Amino acid sequence: MRLLLCMLLLSIKMVEGFYLPGVAPTTYSRNDSVPLLVNHITPSLKTSSKKYVYSYDYYFPRFHFCKPDGGPHKQSESLGAIIFGDRIFNSPFEISMLENKTCETLCSPTYSKTDALFVNKNIRAGFKHNWLIDGLPVAQKMNDTKTNTEFYGSGFDLGSIDSDMRPNLYNHYELHIEYHQRGDNEFRIVGVTVLPFSLDYGDNTSTCNADLSNFSPVSLNIHHDTKVTFTYSVFFIPSETAWATRWDKYLHVYDPKIQWFALVNFSVIVLLLSIIMSHILVRSLRNDIRKYNEVDLDEDVMDETGWKLIHGDVFRAPKKKLILCVLVGSGVQMLLMAFTTTFFALLGLLSPSNRGSLSTVMIIFYATFGSVGSFVSANLYKTFQGEDWKKNMLLNPVLVPGAIFLVFIGLNFVLIAVHSSGAVPIGTLFAIVFIWFIFSVPLSVAGSFFGSKKTIFINPTKVNQIPRQIPPQPWYLRTYMLALLAGVFPFGAISIEMYFIYSSLWFNRIYYMFGFLFFCFILMLATTILVTVLLMYYTLCNENYHWQWKSFFVGAGISVYVFVHALLLSKFRLSGLASTLLYVGYSLLMSAAMGLICGSVAFLAVMLFIFKIYSQIKID
Repeated sequence: MRLLLCMLLLSIKMVEGFYLPGVAPTTYSRNDSVPLLVNHITPSLKTSSKKYVYSYDYYFPRFHFCKPDGGPHKQSESLGAIIFGDRIFNSPFEISMLENKTCETLCSPTYSKTDALFVNKNIRAGFKHNWLIDGLPVAQKMNDTKTNTEFYGSGFDLGSIDSDMRPNLYNHYELHIEYHQRGDNEFRIVGVTVLPFSLDYGDNTSTCNADLSNFSPVSLNIHHDTKVTFTYSVFFIPSETAWATRWDKYLHVYDPKIQWFALVNFSVIVLLLSIIMSHILVRSLRNDIRKYNEVDLDEDVMDETGWKLIHGDVFRAPKKKLILCVLVGSGVQMLLMAFTTTFFALLGLLSPSNRGSLSTVMIIFYATFGSVGSFVSANLYKTFQGEDWKKNMLLNPVLVPGAIFLVFIGLNFVLIAVHSSGAVPIGTLFAIVFIWFIFSVPLSVAGSFFGSKKTIFINPTKVNQIPRQIPPQPWYLRTYMLALLAGVFPFGAISIEMYFIYSSLWFNRIYYMFGFLFFCFILMLATTILVTVLLMYYTLCNENYHWQWKSFFVGAGISVYVFVHALLLSKFRLSGLASTLLYVGYSLLMSAAMGLICGSVAFLAVMLFIFKIYSQIKID
């Protein structure tokens, strides 16, 4: 009874922590305090200059932004938000519900020559503020020229570049807070926009209430110290927008026609590939199997139907089977994580207002599905007659996650070196390791144990004692050629979405088009399976029975195109060694993850295909 009560309480806490869109709004009364929170300073995509891909803490000393009384206090954040660089603090802005303010002074810091050079560099690079009010990003009104629609662009620039190519720092912020009145003295915030200005007050801020056009812009001088006064204004604007639809203005689809075109285009490609596969399976294979079962194995038939000649070798265990099984199991683990997370996001269960929820859920699913990945790995290892099951059990939760963690640690040192807010604290790293060994490793061990005990695949033909000699293979059936050929089609299915995903990861854009992503993901997997099975069929027809590693690498060929595509998206305009290392390092991780997923799917599909066709023929 106590156990059931504890589980019930735990479930209640989990439901409280899991945000559903349209749930748990904040209702304000007149004169209630409305906190403004500040997040990290992030790079921008729109700048034409060299690009940075790391962010800064809002209160990084060289920015000299105004601090609240008593110093800034860090807000609680989820594990996923911390890993992806969110660093949210309180601010000195004093905002009360329905209380308009004009030109309130925050502070007047002095910028040294070196700090002025630092800030000017980041203005030229297009770095942006990221503020939050009631969970909504403080945005700027923008217009999409292609669709002629207005939307709210999350964040706003540190400053602007004037006609003389001189950077000007924004030091006055005019906040427009949109509210919806639900009842008597009940108000909800449904939108927040900002108009930033660069105003040179000089030594006197008493003229702040005058016409803003009378001020010249403030420019930080790199030859002597510069004093800057930060001010703000607040205006509350009534709105008919309901609280449940307040995110609609922020979630803008950039050029939806391209995404629909890509989706329809590759749906047709998958359909055509399915027709080709049906032709091969229905006509070629049935005819081959019928002939093989009816005709004696004379030389003419053997030359005509080569894939049947290797029935005594096709189920021979591959070289380095332990590593192959571990990689396939890890790919299945990543596949289930990606599929489940995208499906949950498609259903709207991961709201953008709950910062870090998507990445947190990804980490949880990845750790949880370690049991399934280990089960697949152990069972494959048993099918290949592997004997060192303990080593397999050890490598399943350590090899791929350990490699990812080591790369992550290395890139984290790069972030620390440039004083980026994206550097994960040492305490969080220890917490990740602790959670992994307490939660994921036991699940992985259990999956390996059950996988090694269960028999799923039984070879339909016996393996010859002496390996058959493989005839010389044509150049176009070499593994790297097939991988490059096979990778084009699944990459085409996902390429459009990769652009938006990279924009979200590196330049703080809100990504929410999970419907497109989910169907593109399904198309990618379907295309990978169809192309790889087709190419492996022709490989078998050429009497090459080394299909295990070959099918894995052919399916993983997409990773080459994902990595090259990432480099092309950067336009080779990354600024500095740190940005280059971070961009290339994380792009390699993403490419490897895509390769593992598609390689594992391709391997399992080919394995099922081979088991199916060889179980249809009669062997004396």
